[in-house]
Amino acid sequence: MKVILLEDIKGVGKKGAVYNAAEGYARNFLLPRKLAVEANKSNMNELDLKQKAEKGKALKDLEIAQQMGKKVNDISITVRVKAGENGRLFGSVTNREIAQALYEQKNISVDKKKIVLTEAIKTTGEAIVDVKLHANVTAKLTVNVKNTD
Repeated sequence: MKVILLEDIKGVGKKGAVYNAAEGYARNFLLPRKLAVEANKSNMNELDLKQKAEKGKALKDLEIAQQMGKKVNDISITVRVKAGENGRLFGSVTNREIAQALYEQKNISVDKKKIVLTEAIKTTGEAIVDVKLHANVTAKLTVNVKNTD
């Protein structure tokens, strides 16, 4: 019996996949637990519409991320921290501080988890930081670290 999976099922398939299940497995397990629906014509049409809508949303998200990436690539922000001799910081600049400075200085809101620090920023000066806006879009942000003196 062909069914459309409504959730990811380990060992069977991902959500939205059409699966050819044994009759008893489908009728006694998948269908009563609302893990799948029968793959009839109306359900297949509904699945196609959902997949097209998800594709459209994914393309829109990618386009928004690319526009934001162009903005972020051209930006330079300044983070002021306490530093000791020779420009050495007390601690390091975190992705949270960078996200906060980006919002305060340029009014661009980026989740701190999307700011990727390959290595800790522990000295004053200029650093290039990756901002992962989408799976296919990564922007480079210039961060100027200055002493608060």
